[in-house]
Amino acid sequence: MRPDVRAFFHRPTSTLTYVVADLVAKRAAVIDPALDYEPASGRTGTLAADEVIAYVRAQGLTLDWILETHAHADHLSAAQHVKRALGGQVAIGRGITAVQGTFVKVFGLGGEVATDGSQFDHLFQDQELFQLGGIVASVLHTPGHTDDSVTYLIGDAAFVGDTMFMPDGGTARCDFPGGDARKLYRSLQRILALPPATRLFMCHDYQPGGRELRYETTIEAERNGNLHLKGDASEDAYAAMREARDATLAMPNLIVPSIQVNIRAGHLPEPGPDGVRFLKMPLDVLGKPLGPT
Repeated sequence: MRPDVRAFFHRPTSTLTYVVADLVAKRAAVIDPALDYEPASGRTGTLAADEVIAYVRAQGLTLDWILETHAHADHLSAAQHVKRALGGQVAIGRGITAVQGTFVKVFGLGGEVATDGSQFDHLFQDQELFQLGGIVASVLHTPGHTDDSVTYLIGDAAFVGDTMFMPDGGTARCDFPGGDARKLYRSLQRILALPPATRLFMCHDYQPGGRELRYETTIEAERNGNLHLKGDASEDAYAAMREARDATLAMPNLIVPSIQVNIRAGHLPEPGPDGVRFLKMPLDVLGKPLGPT
């Protein structure tokens, strides 16, 4: 079946949030909702998520799922805000436990953040099936960018997270803790083995060259034209390209707040006695040294 897909673009982080629906059954999922965040002040907001919530209500949809493709490093999840407004289960791939284990150490969150995925309502296994109204959906574990990355295949539509971008944007970086270019290559091949007409929906579009926003493509278009996948590149060649490119990239601007919130399923840190919440900033851990050491 062909689900209805409505995209919402969060311009500050170039993130796409999707409402995916069976319009006959009036059942829906929200994929990768974004929380507004101002890094200079530490202020959060819900304007972007509220637009999504208003759309779901206006369409008379019942929200069954709030699906995260992975624990994002470039925007904070609004999953809990959406859940409070509309209900639904917050879900992610079972690999989140490995990501939690890694980043609890990076951010010194031992004792604060459980590493069993219990912050989420559901952890998907590879190839697990679920329903969206009358539409059958499945989950593909597609690690490499992160250990927990999954692709949601809902009817004829696949939501690939950060695994790949539009053909002129290439594929995901693999230099975060737990990333692996060879795993990503194998995940990409798994996605590209889907039927050629499968609709692909991106989690980000950075609009290369200043072009207009694009977020939907097909398996066939990615096979034939993806910047990093054209031709018959071997795993060795792809990994060498990916690792060389990643060595030139800076850390995402919001990686520090994003990861700390997103491994908590979008819950903000618990407030202290004065009601103030705090995030932690590890020094000399993430990214590359600024100079000779």
